[in-house]
Amino acid sequence: MRIISGSFKGKKISDPKDIKTRPLKDLTKESIFNIIKHSNKLKVNLSNSNVLDLFSGVGSFGIECLSRDAKKVVFVENYSGVLPILKKNLKNLQSIENYMIIEKDIYNSDIFLKLEDKFDIIFLDPPYRNKNLDKVLIDIDEQKILKKNGIIIVHRHKNEQNSLPKNFEIIDEKKYGISKIIFLTNLN
Repeated sequence: MRIISGSFKGKKISDPKDIKTRPLKDLTKESIFNIIKHSNKLKVNLSNSNVLDLFSGVGSFGIECLSRDAKKVVFVENYSGVLPILKKNLKNLQSIENYMIIEKDIYNSDIFLKLEDKFDIIFLDPPYRNKNLDKVLIDIDEQKILKKNGIIIVHRHKNEQNSLPKNFEIIDEKKYGISKIIFLTNLN
């Protein structure tokens, strides 16, 4: 894996050694960023955005955001098999300090209460078998951590059928191989 664009373009991102972590493929990641930049359906500008990278794994999405001038990225990951790789990948960026790592379970009911920022982009990349996506979206809605005109990007298996909580609307949906990317907005 590599950083596709921005100030760290071409820099390698270390992969996990186990099969429990499914890193975002470069082609899928590149497609997501092209949609963020060029879609007239989205009203978000990555440059100077606050980004929340949930289930961040090795940090591929959030690191790409940092490379492309995001104001701040908050990584949330609790799997001990991947945390050292995430930390190493961020350390390899050297002088970057506009990020934070939260080593907690995303389903901890008070995790969003502790966040000081509201976010322009929230990226969710849970394990494909994870069936608790509704709970995370409801927590995001209840804690009001998504800014007005902010977007939520969800990476799922292409055959996964997710019911969305009532306050969310699909803006766009794309399929890439076995993945699908869903772009959501909060109607509140």
